[in-house]
Amino acid sequence: MKRRIHARARAHLRRIPLRLRLRRTRGRLLRRLLITFVLLIAAVCTAAVVAYRLTDIPEPHPETVTQSTVFVDDKGSYLGRRGPVDRQEVPLSQVPRSVQDAVIAAENRSFRTDDGVSPRAIARAVLASLTGGERQGGSTITQQYVKNALLSPEQSLSRKAHEALIAIKLDRTRSKDDILAGYLNTVYFGRGSAGIQAAARNYFGVDTRNLTVSQGAALASIVNIPSYYEKAGSDPKVTATLKARWSWVLDAMATSGAITAKQRADATFPAFRFYPPGTTEGQRQYMIDVAAQEAADRLGITEDQLARGGYTVHTTFDLALQDATTEAVKNLKGGKGDKDGKGTTLHTAVVAIKPGDGAVRLLYGGSDYARQPFNDAVGGAVEAGTALDPFGKVPLTTPLTGLQKTPAPTPLKLASAYATVAANGVYAAPYTITKITRDGRQVYTAHPDTRRMLDEQGVFMVNAYMSKTSEAAIPSRPTAQKTPQTPQTPQTSFTAGAGGGTTRRTIWSTTQDPQLTLTIALFADRPGKKKNTTVPAQLPNNPPPTESAAETAAQIWRLATAGAG
Repeated sequence: MKRRIHARARAHLRRIPLRLRLRRTRGRLLRRLLITFVLLIAAVCTAAVVAYRLTDIPEPHPETVTQSTVFVDDKGSYLGRRGPVDRQEVPLSQVPRSVQDAVIAAENRSFRTDDGVSPRAIARAVLASLTGGERQGGSTITQQYVKNALLSPEQSLSRKAHEALIAIKLDRTRSKDDILAGYLNTVYFGRGSAGIQAAARNYFGVDTRNLTVSQGAALASIVNIPSYYEKAGSDPKVTATLKARWSWVLDAMATSGAITAKQRADATFPAFRFYPPGTTEGQRQYMIDVAAQEAADRLGITEDQLARGGYTVHTTFDLALQDATTEAVKNLKGGKGDKDGKGTTLHTAVVAIKPGDGAVRLLYGGSDYARQPFNDAVGGAVEAGTALDPFGKVPLTTPLTGLQKTPAPTPLKLASAYATVAANGVYAAPYTITKITRDGRQVYTAHPDTRRMLDEQGVFMVNAYMSKTSEAAIPSRPTAQKTPQTPQTPQTSFTAGAGGGTTRRTIWSTTQDPQLTLTIALFADRPGKKKNTTVPAQLPNNPPPTESAAETAAQIWRLATAGAG
């Protein structure tokens, strides 16, 4: 009986139109869908909350916190660096506000107000991509920092979700300034530069705190495609493309009020350091080698620890004089380390020291560090010949004891010996470091190590010998007007060497006055009979090597003493 009733009911329903059946059950279906949707949302929210609570902010990758050690000359100009990554951390207080605003305008204009993840920015990036507009990153600055410094570069949905969770948590637990500082200290700018400080040096040769509005806008523009823009200034096409993006960044800054209309109108596209570096860049490695060894010794650490320590090493070197010397030596036959076709290699070493102090102002150890990393100025055992004759009858004490018996002193040792004469008998140990700083603190300060080596008679005897027997006169610079309160020792010069006539193997030329001692050495070698050995060889005779040495020394002397009192 029940079966017949149910059958009749089903038959009755089949006779009711589908539209009427749906109308009768619509309320029930909507309730079920709403419940399902609410449960789904609740599940998603619960999962998100759980995932958020379980998400930890990871520590930065070791390579993103490793800092290089930077070397600067006596005026603070950048010499070079040591370390696996070209990066030095700077506090946000040293980044001009205009530079901060430029990066925000280029990469994430809602950074100051967003929650670490900006759906609007992602939509804007997608729209720009579809319409061919100016490219913008789909990620916020916070997300980029998380991706670059805290996570792997893996591209997957799960990693992107993890990135977003960390970005949100980072935004809620740290200040915007902390996040921006982390980003600016880790983002890649091209030219091997990790972080804003390295970028400022490598693109413009300045510290971050000295960046102008135009320079800051240029660096902000480079972040977009750093590997492409790193040739700005040397590649016309790249430079033109970057200039267009630079204008776009400045326009955005003016629109937002980050800069005034006058600042925008006055902005000019900045000049970039040439890239790739010139030949003098490689030559500087000789100086950095010596300074790095000395700095590590002074701090009591290894050179590897120094390279990774984020120090700033202030040296005694005069970079402008060093580069000018490099150019002067290029014009000297054989000065570039060329071979003469017979297997003979020609060398030039130049050292300049401040008498009575020991500061090494100039250290030319070779023309090409990549081809010859051995430093002729501090390690070259050069035949002394008659270069030490002025000291022959003068009694010396430590550390110059035995100098007369040294058949092959280094140019540095010879220069320090003559600097003793220029300082009226006071010997000063050569040094290349004035101070070392780290995180704004001074961790080492140099103190000249001096002692009396010669008495007045000994100084007179050496000077007299130099003036009397020099093989070639070196033009003197104009003598400064002297006063009774500051008597000056006249400039003296001496040129000598090993071998004679057409068989010259070494030429030494030293010029000095109370402010500077300059020594230049020309020598040659050829492969020895045993593997990886060399023996002295004859210098080329055209032009005469004595004249070449004297003329080059005179040229460098004029460069070194230009404008001196």
